[in-house]
Amino acid sequence: MRFSEKWLREWVNPSITTAELVAQLTMAGLEVDSAEPVAGQFSGVVVAEILSAERHPDAEKLQVCTVNVGAGETLSIVCGAANARAGIKIPCAKIGAVLPGNFVIKRAKLRGVESFGMLCAAAELGLAEASDGLLELPSDAPVGADIRDYLQLDDVALEVDLTPNRGDCLGIAGLAREVGVLNRAEVTQVNCAEVKQTITDVFPVDVVAKSHCPRYVGRVIRGVDLNKPTPGWMVERLRRSGIRSIDAVVDVTNYVLLELGQPMHAFDLNQLKGGIRVRLAHPGEKLKLLDGTEITLTPDSLVIADHARPLALAGVMGGEASGVSSDTVDLFLESAFFEPISIAGKARGFGLHTDSSHRFERGVDFELQRKAIERATALLLGIVGGKAGPVIEVASTEDLPHLPSIQLRRARIKRVLGFDIPDADVQEILERLGMDVVTTADGWHIVPPSYRFDVRIEVDLIEELGRIWGYNKLPTHLPQLEAFAPARSETTLALASLKQVLVDRDYQEVVTYSFVDKKFIELLTPEQKSVSLANPISADMSEMRTTLWAGLLKTAIHNLNRQQNRIRIFESGLAFTTLNGLEQTPRIAGLICGPLSEESWFGKSQSVDFFDIKGDVEALLALSGGAAEYAFEPGSHVALHPGQTAAILRHGEQVGHVGALHPVLQKSLDIQAKIYLFELVLAPVSRGILPRFKELSKYPEVRRDLAVIVDEKISAQAILKNVRESAGVLLTDLALFDVYQGANLEAGKKSIAFGVTLQDPSRTLQDEDVNPVIDRIVASLRENFKVTLRE
Repeated sequence: MRFSEKWLREWVNPSITTAELVAQLTMAGLEVDSAEPVAGQFSGVVVAEILSAERHPDAEKLQVCTVNVGAGETLSIVCGAANARAGIKIPCAKIGAVLPGNFVIKRAKLRGVESFGMLCAAAELGLAEASDGLLELPSDAPVGADIRDYLQLDDVALEVDLTPNRGDCLGIAGLAREVGVLNRAEVTQVNCAEVKQTITDVFPVDVVAKSHCPRYVGRVIRGVDLNKPTPGWMVERLRRSGIRSIDAVVDVTNYVLLELGQPMHAFDLNQLKGGIRVRLAHPGEKLKLLDGTEITLTPDSLVIADHARPLALAGVMGGEASGVSSDTVDLFLESAFFEPISIAGKARGFGLHTDSSHRFERGVDFELQRKAIERATALLLGIVGGKAGPVIEVASTEDLPHLPSIQLRRARIKRVLGFDIPDADVQEILERLGMDVVTTADGWHIVPPSYRFDVRIEVDLIEELGRIWGYNKLPTHLPQLEAFAPARSETTLALASLKQVLVDRDYQEVVTYSFVDKKFIELLTPEQKSVSLANPISADMSEMRTTLWAGLLKTAIHNLNRQQNRIRIFESGLAFTTLNGLEQTPRIAGLICGPLSEESWFGKSQSVDFFDIKGDVEALLALSGGAAEYAFEPGSHVALHPGQTAAILRHGEQVGHVGALHPVLQKSLDIQAKIYLFELVLAPVSRGILPRFKELSKYPEVRRDLAVIVDEKISAQAILKNVRESAGVLLTDLALFDVYQGANLEAGKKSIAFGVTLQDPSRTLQDEDVNPVIDRIVASLRENFKVTLRE
């Protein structure tokens, strides 16, 4: 909203500068976008009257004007304005005057005729961007008066950008109320006393759509003279508010809109048929608006109609057929309250935005309509004359907004704002804001005013107190928090530690959406039912992921399509399953493909294989200190290669999978590179073993290497597990160093070689100590796996 500072100060005039006023309003939540002078910098310009205007002897478009500039002084001035004529009053820049842009007026000769000054247009004084002719002043303007003083041009136009909840400040009255409470200054209310009716004429009003228009107020005014001009002071105030003067009736309705915040409309009474009806539009009805646009009304459009046709789009714009003109002598003046939801979006739906719709969409004071019509009536009778009939009011009490009763507690104020506001200040602030305040034992009982649609609960009141007190004045202090470090088990591995292991092994962390394409997730985990989103971002993000592989594969495909062939990525996050109701399981997963190492001069790197990713997983598992507790066993997974899949178990509990991407799935995803993946459930993997001190033996170790021939289907892991179980307490290390199949071995057989390290903490081991252990190991292997020792 744009308005004149001088106009505002007629309502409330605190002892602060313009800059302080701007800062004050902005800090109170009414952000001031601009503060600009209403006129350019000039001096030496006075009110003058053209006594005569004669054609220039040598120029068809110029006139030689005799101008009275006051104090009995007349000047001869050459002027090219088309509206220069005898009898009008205009601004005149005398010799020596300085106009905007530091333009100095000097004596000049135009086409042989001397000119002793300059007659000014509005643009030449910085009052407008452009103008067609001289700025014509009211006929009662005092000749010789300084134009700056006469038009009160030492003024600033302020523009406030209001949030949608502050429709109460879309008028000088609301802004003055805010300035008054901010400065604890008295506000001078405008006189809206009841205008005495001089005729008894009324016009029928029928509000059919009562829920959309709970209050409608109208009045008949007869015998107006629209040839009478709008007073200069009103024209100036409208101009400084960004509104162009049209005629006295329209100017008055616009003036009341700016002054009180109540949109109004005036109909030509003689164009109305039967009476006013406020109703919803009929399907297919058309209306030609004041701007000449014809619109087709929708069934949810609220209209002001008579008994024959729609007259106006309610709360937006009037119709052309019933608008006032220079021939209008009788008016029907309306002032209404429209329910904000009924008006919201209607103007935009027809490609419109008006001052009225802007206010009605945000909410207009539902008790303001009678006051506004009295104010407009008084102004109209004073300008265009006429006789006023009685006020016609139709109201639906049950459809009007309900004013809530709010309990405001002292303790709550302190808790929210962080300090105590004195009771007297609380009461004064709220009363100045127009609220009904009753003191209670623990606070106040508050009823907000009818113009504050945004105050409905206790915290709204506290926000008002903080806003008026000043957000910049609220005390600042560090919160007092108890230092509390939550207990964390020493045996629980931090996720950051697991991530660091992978980063150290040249992985990069990725973060992907938890929402995935349903078709994609069905390829990876068809046996699991995924969770569908009620309102997905898009069709390809409609399901919650059941595995982290969904995001990793998408990322891999994205990179492979951009010639990034070496990929080592991991992600930690939640997977969502529905086996036992909705479960969110923290997991960590990884993916590798491409060369094992970066390209270098050393030679071409071999491609990654199953054992590379298995080694990465083993490094993760070893972080717990319980690597021996894990086992890799042949497993199956729909998304993994049947022959290259291992289930990962800890104490017999499955904690994850590792393997190569299934060839069928790889083909369906159009992936050319070989991809390997792993996924682990975080909870069991994060359980570590608390380290315990064990004294180092000062006696030497004894190592014996064994090579056994076994059936090729027997895993090395099973052999090593058996060795650990049969070796006893002297075993300190067991290392697999060779697996061989080929020449010198029978078909279907393989050789497994491993080193057994033995040590006693109290003595040096002799052959008689070591040989029984080795014999026990061999005997156990022969019994369980039918092995033979390889010579």
